[in-house]
Amino acid sequence: MSMKPKLETELDILEQLESGSVTSQLSLSKRISVSVGFVNALLNRAIQKGFVKVSTAPRKRYAYYVTPQGFREKSRLVAEYLETSLQFFRKARAEYRTLFEEAIPSSAGKYILAGSGELAEIALLAANETGREVDGIFDPAAGSEKLLGLTVYRELDLLDQTAVLVVTEKSQPQALYEQLRLRFPYNQILAPKFLRVVGNSLATHDNVDAAE
Repeated sequence: MSMKPKLETELDILEQLESGSVTSQLSLSKRISVSVGFVNALLNRAIQKGFVKVSTAPRKRYAYYVTPQGFREKSRLVAEYLETSLQFFRKARAEYRTLFEEAIPSSAGKYILAGSGELAEIALLAANETGREVDGIFDPAAGSEKLLGLTVYRELDLLDQTAVLVVTEKSQPQALYEQLRLRFPYNQILAPKFLRVVGNSLATHDNVDAAE
C-alpha cells in the first residue's frame, strides 16, 4: 500500500463513501490504496466529528453515510488540497489538456467553462494548446459580462444545448456538476479527476468489490 498524505486520504475516504459503493473498511483500503489501520483511524475521526454516520448492515458489515456536514467538509478539503498542492498548476494544466484531447467534440465543436477563477484560466490555456474552441463561461455569480475575453452566461437556459461543459469551479465542483446535470447529459459534462466529482465518467474507479 502506498503512503498518501493525510489530506488526500481524507478526501478519498469521503469521495468513496459518497459514491455509496463501500462495503467494508477492507474494500475501502483497497480502493484508495492505504492500510486498513489508516482507514480505520481516519474513519473513526470522521464519525466522531459528525462527517460520517455508520449503521449495522447484514453479515456483520456496516453501512457508512456522509452527512451534510461531511459534504461541507469534503468541499473544504478539496479547496485546501488545491491551494496547498505545490504541483497544482502543472497537474491541472495536464489534466485539462488530456480532457480536451480525449473528449468527443460536440456537434458545434464548442466548449463552455463552468466556473470562473484560476481553473478557468488554466483550462482556457489547455484548450488553446489543443486547438479547442471555448465559447464562454457559465457563472451565475459573475459580476462582469466578459471574463478572460469570453462571454459570461449566468443562466443554464442561455447555454448552447449542444456544447460540452468543462467544470472549472474550485470551491463547489460537485454542486455545480449536479446543477448542470439537470439540463445536460453526463457525456456533455467533463471534469478533471483532481476535482473528485462523483458521477463524472472521467473520475470513476475500478470496482474492486466485485470479488468480495
